[in-house]
Amino acid sequence: MNSPQTPRTKAYAIAYLREIDFGPEIAEYLERIDETLAPYGGHFLVHGGALTPAEGTWDGAVVVIEFPSTAAVEEWYDSPAYQAILPLRTEHSQSIAAMVEGVPEGYRAIEKVPEVLALATAS
Repeated sequence: MNSPQTPRTKAYAIAYLREIDFGPEIAEYLERIDETLAPYGGHFLVHGGALTPAEGTWDGAVVVIEFPSTAAVEEWYDSPAYQAILPLRTEHSQSIAAMVEGVPEGYRAIEKVPEVLALATAS
């Protein structure tokens, strides 16, 4: 995720949670996460809302948190405040999570073609 980005390119923390043990630890995680996001400009876009599967089996909850930049999402995830509550989620759910760079406003899929073709010829 260390690629250069334009100032308007946002970044996202995404997670897919399954087998959530809805107990006091998850409640505490939910009570504390917002305060970890604020210093980094993070806010929820999706937080386990209604999900309509289109392909495959979806047996969990999707979370998407938007940040103003790649640096901000990485700093949030590594922050002492978030690291302090992270085990409350990871020890009480089966989940996968990632940080991903967004695309600039006006982006079109055709812009990815040169990269895809270069990868195809390299393999």
